[in-house]
Amino acid sequence: MMDFTNLDLSFLDPVLLGRLAFTHKAPTKPPLPPGRNSLGLSEKRDAILYVPEGIDPATPTPLLVLFHGAGGGAGIMLPNYEPHADARKFLILAPQSIYPTWDLVIAGNGPDRERLDTALTIVADHFTLDPAHLAFAGWSDGCSYALSIGLTNGRIVSHIIAMSGGFLAVTAPEGEPKIFISHGRHDEQLPVEVAGRGKAEQLKQADYDVTYVEHDGPHKIRADVVEQAVGFFLD
Repeated sequence: MMDFTNLDLSFLDPVLLGRLAFTHKAPTKPPLPPGRNSLGLSEKRDAILYVPEGIDPATPTPLLVLFHGAGGGAGIMLPNYEPHADARKFLILAPQSIYPTWDLVIAGNGPDRERLDTALTIVADHFTLDPAHLAFAGWSDGCSYALSIGLTNGRIVSHIIAMSGGFLAVTAPEGEPKIFISHGRHDEQLPVEVAGRGKAEQLKQADYDVTYVEHDGPHKIRADVVEQAVGFFLD
């Protein structure tokens, strides 16, 4: 793992490091209906929970948390994943950044981390979540966010799906989440040599279990890579 043993971080608030307070628990409220459900965190930039048909709220169910790219919104990536959720019966939580991109990209952990904590707790109020299958996934800036906050919260995050991201900001990693990284050889925004191959090698050197997929494409989401990522998460 990444070695920060020489750093004394005890004086820092765990929140500033990006640590989530969320813990798994038994549901206390009725399940939400199938389809897209707004969680009521904000009038304009709310989080969405997608619930497939046939989810038993008492049975441990996988959850995939999906972080959008810069300038995007909670629902923009859902069409790429909803058919897989319907077929393989997992929940999708799509948070939404307060600003055009995630707080960690702009200035550090702040309100987006707080709202993510709240959203996870709301989902757990309605459904029993599978601790062995809770993934943070994202594309572009959302990829960087998923990778950074996922490694920071490996206590609860079992899998990380990082597609076409640029950076990694982790001060105090925990746990051993499995990592899926994908990147296009013709990415015109983030060179594959550094952002793809370099990041995968960095994490392998830190002893993480890394699956790296390189495709012959630009800076876009690919259906075939999404399918591979879902298989990585569930198989």
